[in-house]
Amino acid sequence: MTNASFYPIGTPGQPWGADEKAQWRARQVPQRQYADDVLPALEALRADFDVVQYGTLEYAPHRYPLCAVRSRDWDPQLPGMLVTGGVHGYETSGVQGALQFLATRAKDYAGRANLLVAPCVSPWGYERIQRWNADAIDPNRSFVTDSPAAESAALMALVEPLRAGMRMHIDLHETTDSDESEFRPALAARDGKPFEPGLIPDGFYLVDDSENPQPAFQTAVNAAVEQVTHIAPADDNHQIIGSPVVAPGVIEYPLKKLGLCASISGATYTTTTEVYPDSPRATPQQCNDAQVAAVCAAIDYALAH
Repeated sequence: MTNASFYPIGTPGQPWGADEKAQWRARQVPQRQYADDVLPALEALRADFDVVQYGTLEYAPHRYPLCAVRSRDWDPQLPGMLVTGGVHGYETSGVQGALQFLATRAKDYAGRANLLVAPCVSPWGYERIQRWNADAIDPNRSFVTDSPAAESAALMALVEPLRAGMRMHIDLHETTDSDESEFRPALAARDGKPFEPGLIPDGFYLVDDSENPQPAFQTAVNAAVEQVTHIAPADDNHQIIGSPVVAPGVIEYPLKKLGLCASISGATYTTTTEVYPDSPRATPQQCNDAQVAAVCAAIDYALAH
C-alpha cells in the first residue's frame, strides 16, 4: 500500500495523462486467477442453471469471458431479481458471496423468481485486487450511456432487454482499509486533487437510492445480515463515509446520477451492500455469509411486496 499523503505516480495538482496511466497499469500484477476461482464454480452450476457468456473483456494480452447465471426456465410472468458482484474486482466477498448464493440458495427460488447473477463483473480487477479497470477507470462510476468502461457497457447490454421485468437489484461490495491507504489516494492523484483522509466504518452497511428510497427494504436486508455480522455504526458526525446515516447502517446516493451499478435495472428495490472484511470482528466466511444473507433477504422482501 502507499503513503496516503503522496501517491508515487503523477505530479501533485495535475490529472494523469496517458503516460501516468501506463505507469499505474504496469504496477498492477495478477495475484489470483479468475480462471481458477470463478469459472470452475460457474461450470459446476450448469446442471441447474443457464450459464451464459455475455461478452469478452480484452486487455491485451489478457482475455476474459464475462459470464452470468440465469434461471433455466425463465418465465416472463415472474419477477426478475438481479445480483451483481465484483464490479470492483478487489472486493472479494462480492464475488465469493454471489457464487456461494448460487451454489447454496439460488435453487430455493425456482418457480418463484427469475434470477440473473453476474458474480464477477470486473475479472481484470479481480485478478489484480484492484478497484479500477486496466484503463484506470472505476467501473462503478461508469454505468452510463456510451460507457468508457467495457465491463460496465457489457453488463448494461446484458440487463437492458430484461429491465421491464426486474423488481430487485442488489450489488455486492466491500469497504476495506485499502480504500483509505491505496484507492482513495490513487483517485486523488489521478484526478489532480488533494487527498482528504476519511474513516473506514467497522461493519456492514447499505447504500439506498436517494431518488427512489426504499427504507423498509433496506431495514429488512440489514435485519437479516445482523444475524451474521455486525452493522456499521455512524461516526461522530452521524455519517458513514461522509454521507448522512438515514437509518441504522443505511446511507443514500443518487445512483443513476453517479453512474452506479445498482441503477441499471430500473428495479423498484435496489441496494448496494458494503461489507468490512478488515474488521477484527469478521472472518472472510462471515463476509461471504453476510452477502448471501443480504441477497436472500432482498429477494424475499421483493417477492413479498
